Amino acid sequence: MPATAQLRGVSLPHEMLGDTGPVVVITPGGRRGMASDRALGLLLAEAGFRALVWDRRNTGAADIALTGESESAEQAEDLYALLKALGAAPAYVAGCSSGARASMLLALRHPHAVRALLLWRVTGGEFAARRLAFTYYEQYLAAVARGGIDAVAETEHFAAMIHANPANRARLDALGAEGFGAAMERWLASFRASAGHPVAGLSPGELRRLTMPALVVPGNDRTHPAGAAQAAHRLIPNSLYREVLTQAVEEDVDFAGWEAANARLAAVFIDALRRFEGRR
Repeated sequence: MPATAQLRGVSLPHEMLGDTGPVVVITPGGRRGMASDRALGLLLAEAGFRALVWDRRNTGAADIALTGESESAEQAEDLYALLKALGAAPAYVAGCSSGARASMLLALRHPHAVRALLLWRVTGGEFAARRLAFTYYEQYLAAVARGGIDAVAETEHFAAMIHANPANRARLDALGAEGFGAAMERWLASFRASAGHPVAGLSPGELRRLTMPALVVPGNDRTHPAGAAQAAHRLIPNSLYREVLTQAVEEDVDFAGWEAANARLAAVFIDALRRFEGRR
């Protein structure tokens, strides 16, 4: 059953799928909520794992919270707090796109909490750096400049968050246009500082420090080019590389392709998880 944890001053909805077995926590990409990966979690649960899905701050029905120097780093610390609160650490840590960044940062900061990493659709490259800067930050800076906090609340993402968690409107109002704009500028600067690396969000040196077992599954679109995953595989010392969608597409993000490939992705994850379990 879904539950909510109050951690680090933020409400984090989450659900554990499955009754027994090792825990695999799944962090979605973009600012998508846990519903986007629930089907994947159910497939892992059917294979004998417990799949933890969750809403990060600023996603789904979680709280809006624009603190800290880096959004991904704040989400990594939230995940560490959630795993500890649930008694689920160390866990297998899976992440897609922005969720992969948060997962790798968790592993870098708290390696004792991570049995292994399962990373898919890693972001990297010049196109991803430009697109994600706009998607996550610049469009909201334009909204607040145009119409203040009311305009922010009317954007598709924040309107959905207010619908799912009505108290989020008061959280935006408390920030005000100035506070919201300052937070977006701070996070944009942090994102740009690391977006130029082969894998967005972490330097090559940081990737080399991820010494736990890892699986890397490449993306196939302009935001998640195979080259970024190949770089991650080269740099993460104990990583496997497995493909799911091999045909590159010209779309910015291949949402439909990956939704259709859920069972194939789950099969790749399950195979890797059983390999990792055999090493323990």
